[in-house]
Amino acid sequence: MKLNPFDIFQQYKKHKILASNFVYLSILQGLNIILPLVTFPYLMRVLGVEHFGLLFFSFAFITYFQIITDYGFNATGTRDISRVVDNKEEQNEIFNQIMSAKLVLTALSFVLMMAIVFAFEIFRKYWLIYFFSFGSVFGQAIFPVWYFQGIQKMKYITYLNVITKTFFTLALFVFVKEKSDYYFVPVFNALGFISAGLISLYYIRKDFDIRFKIQSFKKIKAQLDRGKFVFLSELKISLFTNTNTLILGFIAGNQAVGFFSAAEKLARAIGNLQTPISNALFPFISKEMALNKLQTILKIRKITIYGVLLFSVIIVVCFCFADPIIRIIYGEGMETTVIIFKILVFIPLLSFLDTMYGKQILLNLGKDNLYFRVILFALILNISINLPLTFLYKEFGTSIALIITQVVIFLGMWYSAKREASLIFQDKIENESN
Repeated sequence: MKLNPFDIFQQYKKHKILASNFVYLSILQGLNIILPLVTFPYLMRVLGVEHFGLLFFSFAFITYFQIITDYGFNATGTRDISRVVDNKEEQNEIFNQIMSAKLVLTALSFVLMMAIVFAFEIFRKYWLIYFFSFGSVFGQAIFPVWYFQGIQKMKYITYLNVITKTFFTLALFVFVKEKSDYYFVPVFNALGFISAGLISLYYIRKDFDIRFKIQSFKKIKAQLDRGKFVFLSELKISLFTNTNTLILGFIAGNQAVGFFSAAEKLARAIGNLQTPISNALFPFISKEMALNKLQTILKIRKITIYGVLLFSVIIVVCFCFADPIIRIIYGEGMETTVIIFKILVFIPLLSFLDTMYGKQILLNLGKDNLYFRVILFALILNISINLPLTFLYKEFGTSIALIITQVVIFLGMWYSAKREASLIFQDKIENESN
């Protein structure tokens, strides 16, 4: 078979873009891992477990509104933009529709959040914390990560996040010196997100000639309809991650939230090692899936095997050395966190697996409804077991409920993806026989 030099060049160019995006996202993810490992121990020592727990209780609450404003566009927007990457007019239309929808959702979320805050004493007592924290929601809403991922220009995401997050993280060490300074934490978090968002909009207009124009209600509604299954799935994921933290705070108080959040955030940070791979692959897989579904699924399976081996080694190391790891990061007196970390250390592997089978396969096959059903079942299970376990065993019960739910999500995504792959394989055999 004669090789076509042009085809070879195209294959090189395609994988060069993928590799470049992976490098940029790896740099960003490295920052996302390093900064919490630096700031969380500092905040724990300066603010104490009580105020540390208060901040993460507020972050858990605010995350609901972040999910509402994101509305699954980080998945659906990326997918849609990646399919019209050579059509500037369609890019502009998708961008404006999604940004218009996000601004409407942000405004509604702010009104809803403040209504809830002033309606309940547990929130009203620290209303300023929630007000400042909402700045992060606004900042993330105006930062079109999905657009940069769709056109596979990850360097913009990396540059902006590295500069703004580093600057405002350093500000925490300058201004947070005692327990009463805890309100500076949401302020600087918000300033970091808002700065990155505003600068990103400038570059989108300057470098890509995308000009924002508010869209009609009809077009906004059309975008909301397109993303509803992914949004509901993301919302339900939050309902068994952030709601666990909120329930723990209501039942056991901020100190229990502090011990649990310290372990949970560390486990999530380790799990986020897979984020650069996942985000770089998603638009690439989306285009490949449109060309050859079966071959693309086989590629995903190979990547999954390597990921499982890597995360299995990480889990064993973290489990065996959990005590010194927690002591080095958070200091003495965190024995409770050590036990919780040993329970939650399986999250990185489970998150990687449900991402590969759920996001990379099901969403790229357009099976948003199956993805939604798995999350819905997991939500029902989580609510059923979380309340009694948290009531009986406090932060330990919350940890057990969370890990059980993660296992169920992985199994559901794996089963659904396997069934879809089997159907695709059967169709191919039938087409070849005909």
